[in-house]
Amino acid sequence: MKFTKITASIGPNCEDKNVLTEMVRAGVNVCRLNFSHDTGDVQGAKIDIIRSVSKKLGTPVAVMIDIQGPKHRIGDFKTEEHYPLKVGQKFILDSDETPGDENRVYLPDMDVMRSLSVGDRILLNDGKIELKVDAVFDDKIETTVIRGDEIWSRRGFNLPDTDVDTDILTEKDKKDLEYAITKNPDFIALSFVQRAEDVAYVRDFITMRTAQPIKIIAKIERPNAVERITDIATAADGIMIARGDLAVEVPFEQVPAISRHIIRECRKLNRPVIMATQMLSSMVHSEFPTRAEISDVANAAYLRADSTMTSEETTIGDNPVNVIETMNKILSYSDKDTIENPYDWSRIDNIPENDWSRSVSSMAHLNKAVAIVVFARDTDIATQISCRRPDIPIIAVCDEGIIANQLCLLRGVFPICDKYLFGQRDAFASVRQFGIGVGKLVIVDDDKISLRTLE
Repeated sequence: MKFTKITASIGPNCEDKNVLTEMVRAGVNVCRLNFSHDTGDVQGAKIDIIRSVSKKLGTPVAVMIDIQGPKHRIGDFKTEEHYPLKVGQKFILDSDETPGDENRVYLPDMDVMRSLSVGDRILLNDGKIELKVDAVFDDKIETTVIRGDEIWSRRGFNLPDTDVDTDILTEKDKKDLEYAITKNPDFIALSFVQRAEDVAYVRDFITMRTAQPIKIIAKIERPNAVERITDIATAADGIMIARGDLAVEVPFEQVPAISRHIIRECRKLNRPVIMATQMLSSMVHSEFPTRAEISDVANAAYLRADSTMTSEETTIGDNPVNVIETMNKILSYSDKDTIENPYDWSRIDNIPENDWSRSVSSMAHLNKAVAIVVFARDTDIATQISCRRPDIPIIAVCDEGIIANQLCLLRGVFPICDKYLFGQRDAFASVRQFGIGVGKLVIVDDDKISLRTLE
């Protein structure tokens, strides 16, 4: 029973039903579909396959829709060649849609032009090029190249110093989200969140279109989001640490410390947290991970993140099943060797002494219980107990499929969707499904907490 969950990105090399079945058997708990790629109906077919696999295996599997968000890109150049930008040269981004050259290029986003200030940095091509803003006009931005490299058409850019006055959902995002809602996903991952109001806007967008309790995962990719992590995590239902874009916009050496900070904050606020980006990226083509990647995955378990995530390793990798098997082995071993003592509460500030979920976890620890059983009408109780990080499994029994699916993301939580067990409040039968046959159980049913012995 692996405590740290696996979120797998689903793409061309793992969308086959047989491959996906083997991936779930190997340890996948959440399937992520990136709506930056493929049309809605193509992604919808993948959702149908995931639901079919989940039903066939009798295992809850969550579906997470990752919305592209306002990804900023420059316009086209005159040719398909790569244009060198040299340190010290002047370069202009403007509102002229004419194809660019070595001196200028079209900037499609007027929101960006309005938001930039003198001295702000513009990072092009994953940070390989750095521009410094010298002057801002209504129709153009004049910059100096601080770090040079080659540039070509439609390259993305990042603005680490700038709060961009733009909508969190583009027109494409709205269409994608409206379609996705019709497929009843369990989670929506929201890209390029800058403030809590972005989450509130998307939540309103969703609730106006469905009564399903779809949860929102805010992706942390920008320094201003890190600065506002408490407000954003409070507004959202969970956090994804998107280390790729984050490492472009903040000094890369700060990313590990930022990740630790975010995990601690999420635990305090009872929010699940996903560690993402390049965890096993060498396995796109290699059979084995690097030693550094093994340590990276293990460290996520040591830090007690709720989930690790795959990206290209599974979407276009040569052997996505092997990737999941490898990640599962690392997490399963590392979960048993966590560095942090789960009962050293001084590490998590501002959790009150009388916090009831802390009491449940401590009760289980002091009585050497073998499991905590939660009868879950929603995800709240199991989430709060999970965020105290007890070192025994939390068996969550519910009667709604979406609740069971959403519980798949939580560290140490093992959901069962069974209307009979839920109605009968049969804790003993529930834990026996996981091979637990003897020992003490802490049982949580609404506001009732009891201790029983399974013999």
